[in-house]
Amino acid sequence: MDTIASLFSFITTPVSWVIVQFHSVYGKIFGPDTGWAWGLSIVSLVILIRICLIPLFVKQIKATRAMQTLQPEMKKIQERYKNDKQRQSEEMMKLYKESGTNPLSSCLPILAQSPFFFALYHVLNGIATGKTIGVIDDQLLASARKAHIVGAPLAAKFTDGADKVAALGASLTDVRVVTAIMIVLMSASQFYTQRQLMTKNVDTTVKTPFMQQQKMLMYVFPVMFAVFGINFPVGVLVYWLTTNVWTMGQQMYVIRNNPTPGSKAQAAYLERLHKHVTHHGKTRNRREKTIVKAIVAKGRDRNEFERKFINGLAKAGLAAQADGTVATSEAVAVATVEDGTPTTTAAAPRRQQPKRQSKSQRQSGAAKSPGDSEESSSSAPSLSKSDAPQDAQETGGTGKATPKSGTGGSRSKAQSGQRKGPQRPKSPSKK
Repeated sequence: MDTIASLFSFITTPVSWVIVQFHSVYGKIFGPDTGWAWGLSIVSLVILIRICLIPLFVKQIKATRAMQTLQPEMKKIQERYKNDKQRQSEEMMKLYKESGTNPLSSCLPILAQSPFFFALYHVLNGIATGKTIGVIDDQLLASARKAHIVGAPLAAKFTDGADKVAALGASLTDVRVVTAIMIVLMSASQFYTQRQLMTKNVDTTVKTPFMQQQKMLMYVFPVMFAVFGINFPVGVLVYWLTTNVWTMGQQMYVIRNNPTPGSKAQAAYLERLHKHVTHHGKTRNRREKTIVKAIVAKGRDRNEFERKFINGLAKAGLAAQADGTVATSEAVAVATVEDGTPTTTAAAPRRQQPKRQSKSQRQSGAAKSPGDSEESSSSAPSLSKSDAPQDAQETGGTGKATPKSGTGGSRSKAQSGQRKGPQRPKSPSKK
């Protein structure tokens, strides 16, 4: 234990100093020996650490979005090597290397705050064993050993015996009840955080190692907290419970306002955005404009929820613009550029196809007289029924076709299936 404490000595002194500074502030309000003063000092330490980790959390979000953009390529690799798991893993690793992404980036905040966790653990363990550590001197050590949080001493553990708990001025029942409740709340908050990430903020259309990792963490971390939590002092349980509650709230904010494309959270967000835009007739702030601009830029690559959002705006008489704004369909239809060329972003109306006529209607139309054709403004005049006997009379009984000037003869020939133009005379038939 001393070896491990020496490894974290570089962070133990700063952590103990921060706790002492917060204790000096809260001690003036609640009293220096109260559990409120020491408990709030630990909570304030958590908040300070998590604020410092916000840039790392933003980097985690960006890395997660980068993983989302690779999902189409991942799906192709899965389909191509679905019978060869080893080759599939090799191609996945190659894709991560080429794109510069890391599927383990979601663990960065946990890894970053681990040194602070171990440093706080050794500070509180020193208080439990009566040893000064960091900047905590004998006076502060005695004050911390008197502090109780809901009847449980700050340095007590679930596994402590009755004699040790009595030496800290508490009962074993109070210590075990308080620590058990805190362990359950700590494990439940961790499980809920991972569950909402898996069920609401993950595109389930593509299975990736990232999803498998999150699913594993959803069950592994709560079990780890439940198993190891019985060996944590009450002060460490306060630290870790506060961290889990902060993470849960931070995750809920991200899921609600910046969801993963293709997830259920995005469907709920776009539904809310559609109601706001249709009610106000415009995008209200920069974030909404950024979301609409990104959806418009995707074009045909939009997912199901994004297409539904665009179609919903069109039904409401609105059209999303490339700059993230929203305009009415009438305004978009008549918009012109500076050179006078009309430009539209709305869908163009379909061209009306001519109505198809039946065979009887086409035959009746072909049987109309030339005079009737001219009255109906037809481009090709139809034949008259009197043309056929007229052609028969002009053959003169010899069987030879006599071409007739004008259009009547040619039309009758075209109607009878003969070729247009001058025809070769037929030889007279022998009687």
